[in-house]
Amino acid sequence: MGVYTSRNRTDASPKRAAEPHADFLQRIAGPFWDQVRHVINEWWSHLPDQAQLGVRSRLLDGNSDINVYSALWELYLHEMLRGSGCTVEIEPPIGTRGKNPDFLVTRDGAQFVVEAIWTAQRLTDAASDALPPQLADAIDGVPSPNFFLACELDRAGSATPPQKRLKAELTRWLASLDPDQVIAQHEGRIPLPRYTWQEAGWLLTFEAIPRSPGRRGDPTSRTIGIHTATPWLGDESKRVFDAVKRKGGKYGDLSLPFIVAVGHAAIFPEDENTEVALYGTRIVRARAGTPAFGRMTEGYWTATHGHPHSRVSGVLIVDNPAPWTWVKKTPVLWQSPDPSSLPVRALPTWATARLVNARVEHQPAALPAHTALGLPRHWPVGNAFPEQHRSSSG
Repeated sequence: MGVYTSRNRTDASPKRAAEPHADFLQRIAGPFWDQVRHVINEWWSHLPDQAQLGVRSRLLDGNSDINVYSALWELYLHEMLRGSGCTVEIEPPIGTRGKNPDFLVTRDGAQFVVEAIWTAQRLTDAASDALPPQLADAIDGVPSPNFFLACELDRAGSATPPQKRLKAELTRWLASLDPDQVIAQHEGRIPLPRYTWQEAGWLLTFEAIPRSPGRRGDPTSRTIGIHTATPWLGDESKRVFDAVKRKGGKYGDLSLPFIVAVGHAAIFPEDENTEVALYGTRIVRARAGTPAFGRMTEGYWTATHGHPHSRVSGVLIVDNPAPWTWVKKTPVLWQSPDPSSLPVRALPTWATARLVNARVEHQPAALPAHTALGLPRHWPVGNAFPEQHRSSSG
């Protein structure tokens, strides 16, 4: 038994708005997605028997995308640890609060604990005003090879709005935008372009998010990137901080180095946001005419209020991990500056960041991520959505 069965799949259209992520992975046809399913099945088979049923249930959960994303994140972490020469015990009975963390890891005679969290878990109820599926699918039919759209429903009308006019207006607006210019302006702290559409009692706000240069020009790609813009475009530092705080004290005293592994779902992930979340904002103080660097006390490890956070030895961050980005992303281990934290060594495929005299020092990974995952450097191979399979929903 695996997670996905081998069968004849014929529908190669992109994910539809009303389609759960679990159903999409079961349904989508094509060699690209066959590779994804094969690797998920293989990695799942590497779990101990007692863990397989629960992970399989979450991967196939058609009622919760968050269950799917978090299960994929844990599957990725487990495989990376195994591929780095570690022995991994699932949910070991350790700690002083009667709860079991995700992994007890042994490597070269040393042990440490890893607890996984997917940052979007705190957003499960944020999008209470979701777009009706037929409207979302209509917007997804707008050709937009250079931009994703973040779409926020401000007010819903009593009847379905005229989709033809909405699609025509969005097409004209997107065609007027230059993605490189928008990126340059955003880096200069200019907000992303917004477009408000109002008709028949409906009020929708759209935000244009440039695709990266290597991902442009594909007319088959989905247009909607985020269905509700507000929670995703909020304070990324706070999301990381909250994720680490939620897990950091959950298990009490582990008497071992402890890593919180954060799958960081973000539109514009930046190291600066993680730096602020963990170490606080960097400041400069003038002392006798000589600048001295310091840190604000809002960071997880630099906070002066509440209980100390020295139990967490490091925070492992991967931005937007997904099967199609697993080999492209380099995990970064942000190390605790607290001298009372138990030290933990980074794996060869992890980059590191540490605080030295109020400045962050970065070290690259010794090996690329794919070497621990047992995958080729360029994987999956091929096109996820070949042009001839353009969804008919447009």
